[in-house]
Amino acid sequence: MNTSTIVILDFGSQYTQLIARRIREFNVFSVVLPCTSKLDEILSYRPKGIILSGGPCSVYDADAPPADPKVLEQGVPVLGICYGLQFITHHLGGKVRSAEKREYGHAEVSVVDAGTELFAELPAELQVWMSHGDEALELPTGFHLTAKTANAVAGIADAQRGIWAVQFHPEVQHTKQGSVLLKNFVFGICKAEADWTPEHFIQATVERVREQVGDGHAICALSGGVDSSVAAVLVHRAIGDRLTCVFVDNGVLRKNEFEKVQKNLRENLGLNLVAVDARERFLKKLQGVTDPEQKRKIIGNEFIAVFDDEAHRITQQTGGVDWLVQGTLYPDVIESSSVNGPSQTIKSHHNVGGLPETMKLKLIEPLRDLFKDEVRRIGRDLQMPEDILERQPFPGPGLAVRILGEVTADRVALLQEADDIVVSEIKAAGLYRRIWQSFAVLLPVKSVGVMGDQRTYAYTCAVRAVHSEDGMTADWVPLPYEVLKTISSRIVNEIHGINRVVYDVTSKPPGTIEWE
Repeated sequence: MNTSTIVILDFGSQYTQLIARRIREFNVFSVVLPCTSKLDEILSYRPKGIILSGGPCSVYDADAPPADPKVLEQGVPVLGICYGLQFITHHLGGKVRSAEKREYGHAEVSVVDAGTELFAELPAELQVWMSHGDEALELPTGFHLTAKTANAVAGIADAQRGIWAVQFHPEVQHTKQGSVLLKNFVFGICKAEADWTPEHFIQATVERVREQVGDGHAICALSGGVDSSVAAVLVHRAIGDRLTCVFVDNGVLRKNEFEKVQKNLRENLGLNLVAVDARERFLKKLQGVTDPEQKRKIIGNEFIAVFDDEAHRITQQTGGVDWLVQGTLYPDVIESSSVNGPSQTIKSHHNVGGLPETMKLKLIEPLRDLFKDEVRRIGRDLQMPEDILERQPFPGPGLAVRILGEVTADRVALLQEADDIVVSEIKAAGLYRRIWQSFAVLLPVKSVGVMGDQRTYAYTCAVRAVHSEDGMTADWVPLPYEVLKTISSRIVNEIHGINRVVYDVTSKPPGTIEWE
């Protein structure tokens, strides 16, 4: 890729992907690699700069991530963040210890060296976000203090070596002017150019897919959502009629979704679409299963099995299918920990987890390095309809991860109706495009109610609505009282089998957006 690139080495921080996101917002390409990556792989990107992320470990622990300290000796500008500062200090001869006063959350940092390039155009006092239990006690030879808090070192630098570091997290929104600091590193220190744009991504991806597939044929796993639709259009632009899109009814789609998606994709996008009704097949596999991870794995494996079956059918018409296109995004990869060394697995995703070893199709994942908002920008440059691009995210395992406990046809029917009411009322209130996700969850909890002077004993429905930028973090939405009142009233009055509605007021973290 002939663009300026910043390589981010991930030491296991949940914020690592925010660093990548912030840099891409500058139209500079960034790539996240495990901290255990070989030096040759890191340098193969010809990085303009290298960023060392935060992480949960202590650098002096025996099980600290085994990154190569030679990354600090390549003449490429380096920025350490949180654990990255401690890594630099520890491996260049300084001393790191457990802090007497740990710092978590909001903190005030004083810049003591305003002349350092990293703090250019920043005030002397910064409001930042801290998250550390260790501190740099002694700095390596050649380094000097650039910033501090009341309790600890907050910034160090050795400009001669081309190494800078901060103890706080400039990538999170709680650090109010963190983007300025990152811009100072990317443009002022690394001299990167803002040459990574949607147009460049589309051109590079189309060329790569065309070369990857050659004269072969591909099938695309279409859900009708933003990700798979954009992936399909990109691959269609690369190989045209040699792409066949497959849309599967897995029995846990939203109300009338199977019919709506077919109409939308055929008429609005002109894609060659095969629709497969596999409801009974999936529900049979899910029978008696209550564990969330098992549900995800079952659905992921069954998806691939269905696609494999369809590939055999399509082979008779095309002469062979070698490739499977999926709309996997960066957050899917991150949360499944498939690329990021010490990052902790939050939950597996059907796109990146549980793929059977016997799968005969090779994967094409054109969006694997993108966040959701980037995918939407790509879609707009591809001139795709807004009603597709603005659809709220929907999980690959569908309603199965919104039905706590066993997934049955009856429970699916209940949740489809409840979810349809939630979404329709939020749209009617003009809030749909302002909310990241809004949906209903069916709980395996029954409670006593009274309707028409008669006792009822029925399920509880939870309503969830969150604001987010990319799904990595989220805040619950304080929906207007009248909207909640209407949703609750409609659900309990229109759906026989649900007699209680509750509202979820949990952010991510500590919760996840989906309930499973």
